[in-house]
Amino acid sequence: MEKGQIIFLNGVTSAGKTSIVEAIQERGDVFFYVVANDLFQEMVGEKYLLENYWKYLSEVIMMMYHTAKLFSDMGKHVLIDGILVEREEITPHYRRLLEILKDNPLDLVEVYCPLELCRKRNIARGDRYEGQSEEQQALMAPRIDYRLRVDTSVYSPEECADIIVKTCCFRK
Repeated sequence: MEKGQIIFLNGVTSAGKTSIVEAIQERGDVFFYVVANDLFQEMVGEKYLLENYWKYLSEVIMMMYHTAKLFSDMGKHVLIDGILVEREEITPHYRRLLEILKDNPLDLVEVYCPLELCRKRNIARGDRYEGQSEEQQALMAPRIDYRLRVDTSVYSPEECADIIVKTCCFRK
């Protein structure tokens, strides 16, 4: 069985990852299952996150990567909506991701947006705090080997989805 494609959309909160995921899901030419940091974080429960946020988040994020691997191994395409951070609790995060998915077709896509625009989007959303994107930017793993970068201040989610699908999908 051919393994499914895994595309990891990496970027800070309000960069536009989820909007791109939704645009890809709307397309008729390819279907992806979605695994996302936010979805897996909700599995932990507020009590434990308040007790030791990074410990429990790091555990569930590694499970998320194994889940993506399982879907891919079953021939299903997967979108990962997340952020590769480096913290003591999950270091080396980026290397661990690559180890877990080493036998699967993986493309890392940087979803970029200027931090000032992310700040405005955070305020408009109401479920993020104003400086959250800047804080995440400071924690992002350095030297990630991206296949592609999309800029959501320049392109719409649909245009980003088109670029990603054309670059990362249906290639041998």
